[in-house]
Amino acid sequence: MALHLKLIPTILCGGAGSRLWPVSRELHPKPFIRLADGQSLLQKAWLRGAVLPDVAEVLTVTNRELFFKTEDEYREIAGATFKNLPNSFILEPFGRNTAPAIAAAALHVAAKHGDDALMLVLAADHLIADQNAFAAAVAQATLIAQQGKLVTFGIQPDAAETGYGYIETEGTAVRRFVEKPNLEKAQEYLATGRYLWNSGMFCFAAGTILREMEQHCPAILAAARNCMDRAIKANGEGFSQVELTPDTFNLVPDDSIDYAVMEKSHNVAVVPCSIGWSDIGSWNAIGDLTKPDSKGNRIEGEVQLHDVDNCYIQSNERIVGAVGISNLIIVDTPDALLVADRSRAQDVKHIYASLKLQNHQAHKLHNTVHRPWGTYTVLEEASNFKIKRIEVKPGASLSLQMHHHRSEHWIVVSGMAKVINGSNELLISTNESTYIPAGHKHRLENPGVLDLVMIEVQSGEYLGEDDIVRFEDNYGRI
Repeated sequence: MALHLKLIPTILCGGAGSRLWPVSRELHPKPFIRLADGQSLLQKAWLRGAVLPDVAEVLTVTNRELFFKTEDEYREIAGATFKNLPNSFILEPFGRNTAPAIAAAALHVAAKHGDDALMLVLAADHLIADQNAFAAAVAQATLIAQQGKLVTFGIQPDAAETGYGYIETEGTAVRRFVEKPNLEKAQEYLATGRYLWNSGMFCFAAGTILREMEQHCPAILAAARNCMDRAIKANGEGFSQVELTPDTFNLVPDDSIDYAVMEKSHNVAVVPCSIGWSDIGSWNAIGDLTKPDSKGNRIEGEVQLHDVDNCYIQSNERIVGAVGISNLIIVDTPDALLVADRSRAQDVKHIYASLKLQNHQAHKLHNTVHRPWGTYTVLEEASNFKIKRIEVKPGASLSLQMHHHRSEHWIVVSGMAKVINGSNELLISTNESTYIPAGHKHRLENPGVLDLVMIEVQSGEYLGEDDIVRFEDNYGRI
């Protein structure tokens, strides 16, 4: 590669991951699912880009509500190796598909690094098993992209797969993109040797994609430019953040980059590759990552089996017993249980859709909620009480606040808490507690170097999260 080359891995982190419910939720989507090695799909995507040559920064486009989770994920894996690699974020107020996300990202990259800087667009929820083959494919793609081409990565198919779109190719030239086929058509594609799976990964210069969008989807580009011009921006050492406002982003047309640009452009090239790629689109795909036992069962967690075959069972919180069953998916989480026929894995999305239609909490988030200062988990609740486990990061603080309708008991389980309770400021050690009456101003802070863990017992006539009067806005919020 040329020494002056700037490569910007651009991670698109969104989507509901509805086929991976109950682990995937609206505010804990598929990219945050942890695999057996302990890393999430998002962390793997970040590392995949970060280790490549000539990377100037990693840019992530994600939902505003996922920013702190995303930042925590990156911080966990960056370590000393990547501590000086800048991270930038474009934060969307809601989803608008991939074309607006890429338009905003390209405008950011062009303004910061120049039109010639190359964007490597990666999905946050894909898995690539062969990093060396991926790096070789990226090296080939960057050479083509520097010639002014839009480059897509085509996966060499090893089966007549009906769940992916296809690309008809002629060498590195793209003849056409085709939708997900039926089985007969997929078999026909496979037999010709001319078709590749559409991976949804791309490489192009920022200036190239902006010119193509100006030609093929000018309304999206103009609306994205308006968003970026009016966005709320923050910068720090090795960090930048662009928050798009709801009123401007609501005006951006919803479309995918495939429909908006790739299928219309005559300037698209493809890099065929075999990189161990999967879009992890169902529980069967997750199960395939685990080695089967002698009866074809794939197990994660503590499970006891009797006369069971060809099942995938995941339970990381409690023991599961299974007797006399075959061909099932069982996924157990603290607040929801999935049982499905393995042949119907794609239909799990209907459960998610039904929960969303009912506005059921189980479609949106888990009992554990992430905030800038840490997490809280609802352990139990009724009409007049709620019990939470609260974990506060070292040095972090919640806002100074007050509740009209509830009082709170705080019991420190581990660590040290610095508490403002009315006019008093006190330090509370492990196995100590304080009582905060309704109407008292209060604040919780972790002054130590270890996580603060405490139990909060709320009691009162109304326990809604909106019963909070805040007196400052420069701290994290519950």
